[in-house]
Amino acid sequence: QVQLVESGGGLVQAGGSLRLSCAASGSILSINAMGWYRQAPGKQRELVARITSGGGTNYADSVKGRFTISRANAKNTVLLQMNSLKPEDTAVYYCNAEIITGINYWGKGTLVTVSS
Repeated sequence: QVQLVESGGGLVQAGGSLRLSCAASGSILSINAMGWYRQAPGKQRELVARITSGGGTNYADSVKGRFTISRANAKNTVLLQMNSLKPEDTAVYYCNAEIITGINYWGKGTLVTVSS
């Protein structure tokens, strides 16, 4: 199993920046990819950014050029640098880890609020 703990959410004004961090523990060698998803009130959870064990990344069109996903600490930590934040980025952000069997693990989520 994999445990995920997120940190770094909060309140920021439009145009500002935040950095989210997610630390993985447990069976981290089985992780194939890690990523960030978000869910705004009344909306479905959506992919924000994902990074594979090989370093490949993909982003939602709405965050390209503003958000950057990376890995650190022997690859058991995934970071999401969020710049030029917009009110529509307001959501609960969830860390995700996909292991080699296809099972997904989720963190509890961290709230990001962007004020206009």
